[in-house]
Amino acid sequence: MKAMVLAAGYGKRLRPLTDRIPKPLVPIGGKPMIEHHLEKLSSAGFTEVVINLGHLGSLIPKALGNGDRWGLTLSYSDEGPDPLETGGGLTKALPLLGKEVFLVVNGDVWTDLDFCSIPKSLPEGDLALLYLVRQPEWRERGDFSLQDQRVRDAESPDLLYSGIALYDPAILEGAKVEKFSIVPRLSQAIRSDRVGGRLHSGVWDDVGTPERLHALQAQFGA
Repeated sequence: MKAMVLAAGYGKRLRPLTDRIPKPLVPIGGKPMIEHHLEKLSSAGFTEVVINLGHLGSLIPKALGNGDRWGLTLSYSDEGPDPLETGGGLTKALPLLGKEVFLVVNGDVWTDLDFCSIPKSLPEGDLALLYLVRQPEWRERGDFSLQDQRVRDAESPDLLYSGIALYDPAILEGAKVEKFSIVPRLSQAIRSDRVGGRLHSGVWDDVGTPERLHALQAQFGA
């Protein structure tokens, strides 16, 4: 199974830091955030990883190279100066990802989720498996609810999407390479009961603001 790390965003809330480096290269614990993901993917047995590029994207291949230092083969999907959002980015990367189920990891999340525990396939008929976390204090509203390991839309959702998921390429059937969010397709799959879910109760944070970044750097080092 291949993996994709999403790394094309602007990181606007982290400006001015992200005016000179892309958010996945921001350091935590002595190395760029994205390197922590690559180490975990390698330890979990992944060998092929796709990374999408957008804002200051040319700096990422310069920093990571071909992946051999982690025992990985890295491929890059360059979206240009105007990133394609999740749906468009995944669609553009499909020729690199292939026709099998693949793992997606947001490049700006910090977590102790054991990637070795992630299944390498989906149950027949399912289009996705989402890893969810409990709604943090800084988030006013959750994204989803979980019932018997099935993701549900709810009036008062109490769980947040962690930025880690398995997808069947079929969820993008008929999609064009253009800017669009995967959320409408995902919502349709949830309504059709084709999306599983797992609750991660360990460490997780979205490194989306200077305050959360500085808190993590204070705990783990810059």
